[in-house]
Amino acid sequence: MLRLFYLSLQINGFPIKEAKAELQKIKSIPEQDFKNFLDNKKQEIVEYHLKNNPSYQKFIGNKAVNPEVSGWNDLPIMTKKDFQKPLAERLSNGFTPRTVYVNKTSGSAGDPFIFAKDKFCHALTWATIIDRFSWFGIDFNASLQARFYGIPLDFIGNQKERIKDFMGNRYRFSIFNLSDVVLAKILKKFQSKKFYYINGYTSSIVLFAKFLQKKNIVLTSMCPTLKCCVVTSEMLFDDDKILMEKQFGVPVVNEYGASELDLIAFQNPSGEWLVNSETLLVEILDEENNVLPNGKEGKIVITSLYNKAHPFIRYDIGDIGILNEKSTFKNPILKKLIGRTNDVAILPSGKKSPGLTFYYVTKSIIEDDGNVKEFVIKQTKIDTFEIEYVSQKELTLSQIQNIEKAITTYLESGLIFRFVRKEKIERSKSGKLKQFVTMVK
Repeated sequence: MLRLFYLSLQINGFPIKEAKAELQKIKSIPEQDFKNFLDNKKQEIVEYHLKNNPSYQKFIGNKAVNPEVSGWNDLPIMTKKDFQKPLAERLSNGFTPRTVYVNKTSGSAGDPFIFAKDKFCHALTWATIIDRFSWFGIDFNASLQARFYGIPLDFIGNQKERIKDFMGNRYRFSIFNLSDVVLAKILKKFQSKKFYYINGYTSSIVLFAKFLQKKNIVLTSMCPTLKCCVVTSEMLFDDDKILMEKQFGVPVVNEYGASELDLIAFQNPSGEWLVNSETLLVEILDEENNVLPNGKEGKIVITSLYNKAHPFIRYDIGDIGILNEKSTFKNPILKKLIGRTNDVAILPSGKKSPGLTFYYVTKSIIEDDGNVKEFVIKQTKIDTFEIEYVSQKELTLSQIQNIEKAITTYLESGLIFRFVRKEKIERSKSGKLKQFVTMVK
């Protein structure tokens, strides 16, 4: 078998073989020794960044912090705002933007920023993903994926993603237009290709399931090779899961991740949402940043235990959640995740577009200088959108025109936009910004 996926990682300098070996080593640690492993990794990553990362040294400043594990709770909480400055200023000594993995967050919480991982850390991310997907018999080198994601529409960006899809054994369905005509074409592809699993944005896949329901079609009758569906990036509601499992004829698996960190939690075949304890430390804190006991609802704060290029230490990801009471250090279980959902925009033409479409549109205003701090997009009428943003400087006419051009490209022409610069954007009760809100029913 030609192992193109692993080859693509190795070509790009990500040592996947070594990362898989490290992951297996961590997984072999007995439960009774796992707390000691976590304590050592916590101390190691804090000491590394206190020694090698000027940005983290400045962040800690004169705060009375004991870097020893016994003083872990004294460490201040990092937020997205702490990363809204040029990437070069945030990297640890010995790393440059050219020697690390660099990407942008989606900004789905309204706080976009550019981040970095050292190459071993990023390889570990992939090792973790490969491990979790294998629970359902998925082999990234052999199992064909039906991918419901966005894709850049410019020629170079588009071709790069198509090459990645080829190497990753994926067939991509663009989610920018999910009208019934387009969904019918997608269904035809399921008849002609031997897809093993579906993967992508929850809201997009739910729209496909509703289309199948309307047509009274079970997908496995058209594509008998299909074995499971993995949804990510948005809230999965119970009724949507029931609908998808009925219309697809396969189990629906819930994934929770963050591009700047790793795969955070993944549903196992028993239905438990297992938290990634191998490369991350996940804590649930109250408003005063005290650690809450399992079973209590609070903000999700995560530490990346292996990222030496860029500190994510006690990082408030912006979500609210609960850990199951039967969680252990080695096998924490996410009982509930609150507040990760996006609406679907219905446009004048009748076109439906998931809220995460705006990830690709708002890339236009994500700049490395951190000018735009927060933004939300509100659909006030079927053809009218209001973009509220918080920034150091007002958007220029050129920037606004670029945003409008991008929205026309990804959505449709004839839409009306209002840009409103604000001192502060109101948050929901959970404390999270919802990037896209529609007031059109």
